[in-house]
Amino acid sequence: MRYLKWGAAALATLVVLAVLGLTAVIVQDRLSQPAAPARSALIARAAQYHARIQRDHFGVPHISGPTDPDVAFGFGFAHSEDDFATLQEAVLTSRGHLASVEGRKGAITDYLVQLLKVRQTVASQYDTVLPADTRAVLEAYADGINYYAALHPEKAAAGVLPVTGHDVAEGFVFRTPFFYGLDHVIGDILAPAAKVNQVAMTGSLPIGSNGIAVAASKSADGATRLLVNSHQPYTGSVAWYEAVLDSGQGWHVAGGFFPGSPFMLHGHNAHLGWANTVNDPSLSTVYRLVINPANPDQYRLDGQWKNFEKGDAAIRVKLWGPLIWTVHRPLLWSDHGPVFKTDHGVFAVRYAGMGEARQTLQYQRLDKATNRDEWLAAMRLQALPSINYIYADETGNIGYVYNGQFPARTEGRDWTGVQPGDRSDLIWHGYLPFERVPQIWNPKSGYVFNSNNTPFQATGAEDALKPADFSPTMGIQTNMTNRAYRAQETFGADPAITADAFRTYKFDIAYSARSDIAKEIAEVVKVDPGADKDLAAAQALLKGWDRRTNVGSRAAALAVLMGVEAAHADSHPDVPPIDALHHAITTLKSHFGRIDPEWGQLNRIRRGTIDLPIDGGPDTYRAVYGAPQKDGTLTAQAGDTFIMFVAWDKAGALSSQSIHQFGSATLDTHSPHYADQTPLFVAMKTKPVLFTQSQLAGNVEADYRPGDREKAAH
Repeated sequence: MRYLKWGAAALATLVVLAVLGLTAVIVQDRLSQPAAPARSALIARAAQYHARIQRDHFGVPHISGPTDPDVAFGFGFAHSEDDFATLQEAVLTSRGHLASVEGRKGAITDYLVQLLKVRQTVASQYDTVLPADTRAVLEAYADGINYYAALHPEKAAAGVLPVTGHDVAEGFVFRTPFFYGLDHVIGDILAPAAKVNQVAMTGSLPIGSNGIAVAASKSADGATRLLVNSHQPYTGSVAWYEAVLDSGQGWHVAGGFFPGSPFMLHGHNAHLGWANTVNDPSLSTVYRLVINPANPDQYRLDGQWKNFEKGDAAIRVKLWGPLIWTVHRPLLWSDHGPVFKTDHGVFAVRYAGMGEARQTLQYQRLDKATNRDEWLAAMRLQALPSINYIYADETGNIGYVYNGQFPARTEGRDWTGVQPGDRSDLIWHGYLPFERVPQIWNPKSGYVFNSNNTPFQATGAEDALKPADFSPTMGIQTNMTNRAYRAQETFGADPAITADAFRTYKFDIAYSARSDIAKEIAEVVKVDPGADKDLAAAQALLKGWDRRTNVGSRAAALAVLMGVEAAHADSHPDVPPIDALHHAITTLKSHFGRIDPEWGQLNRIRRGTIDLPIDGGPDTYRAVYGAPQKDGTLTAQAGDTFIMFVAWDKAGALSSQSIHQFGSATLDTHSPHYADQTPLFVAMKTKPVLFTQSQLAGNVEADYRPGDREKAAH
């Protein structure tokens, strides 16, 4: 899955909007804050729920209760114990109130929340489109957060309480389009050079995820196996949190959750499981509008001038201390969608997920599916605009879905560029039916996978999807990644995969001979080094490299730094990879006095007092993306995070293992679980997922009801 990160150009432009707003209409807004609810009311509301929290020896919360709302309430409370600050940030973000706490940098999202009509979408559909059982879970989860905040009022920002079910639903509405790159689309609208700046900002090879399912026919022991291996940032609003939920109404799941989500996003229940990876189809359309020269508030459509729908973005910005000011920025919409006025034209964007508020319903139905038919029924809701699904279940089914809300566009037209905005026939409505979404079920090859690559290479060649079978209007991606190549060369090449081999392939640390980095090496070693001894030595080092990123490698640092720098150069065709190699040589000599330090000297994972070398690198199956430090080292900040190995044996018996890069206590530096999983993570080891009460027995570190600890303290 993808970082939720703005492109640099979009970031810069929207910051300018916010700053310009500070010089426009400014009104002191301290007195317009709604009154905070009474703590006693929030505490009293908690009495209606009956939740039990058991934490295992790794601090992972296991929440149980008679009903789904009971469990959601307990989970909201337990997650707040570990990461209330991020949950609070998620709520403020979805409301468009982040700048009231974080200042000007929060104005970017606050503006977009209003431009994308996030709150209006939820308000118009919450009571009519979301069924009562879904709303009950959202509201109970919010009540769990409220209860924790009422017991710890010093942690709650002014105006954040009460959190509501609307807030939870809004988080999904706002966040999901950015996983297929809506932020990049907006960045390109605001500044055509956005792609160049985005590459420079990320400073890494492609970031992504892995998912693979292997059928009994390809397993040495007849088991069906699933790898859940999303690549996310280590901390923040889209960092994974592990939990096990078990209600008396059949909601029993183990897996990964984002802050603000009561539903498991991927993992498994008792019968089936799935992994998610980011896909990149064409799910949005940009239109260039023709503005009335006599009236800038009108645009042309079908030969007529139409008025823009107009609004006012009132953005509350924290300046310092308790001082809050309101900045007003104009909002515009056309029949196409949100409108952006730029110095190079006026544009509107129409995108998958626009006006959609059923995301939580689909996740709930996925969580509670007991077989493939029920799971597919949930997928047919088509409320989630993108994301690949890799599926496996207890009866041996495996499958792959290149999921998306694919716009129902007119056939025979090139939709890859900016479209004329003055023709209503080019404004698409609705999506292609689920049956036309690329998918593979139970292939003869016995496996399906995705590593952010094309769906046309998602299994063995004999079962592969054919591009000719899908409309060009879908904009289906055709790229491959190193991880995709390595999946073919490991999982794909093994006809009888053992449990140990499945794990070994997951932690593969190699680059394929077909990878970009291998091609770059082949290019730079052909260059005549002349009298440049450093270049000659570097070429010799790269020629002898086995393309593995183990901590003891003496060539990996040079190769990876060259690859990262060359990824920047991809946006500048006139910069050859040899320059990237020279940059890597200079960097290594400057910080380490040599071009061949051990990879583990550079590649580090750091958390609290822990500072360890770690195998892996950018775009390897054991993915590690490091942020450069002043001393020349790299601190891992993204890539492999929460990992699950799920298996059903011949008899359909479930077992699963997991690991997190840090631990369950996301923010509590004093907790024993702040970094207790990091050594295991570095060693490529896992821990058992204690899915049932019988498995949990004897492994409970704490057993309590929400609020018990606070009552005991007083």
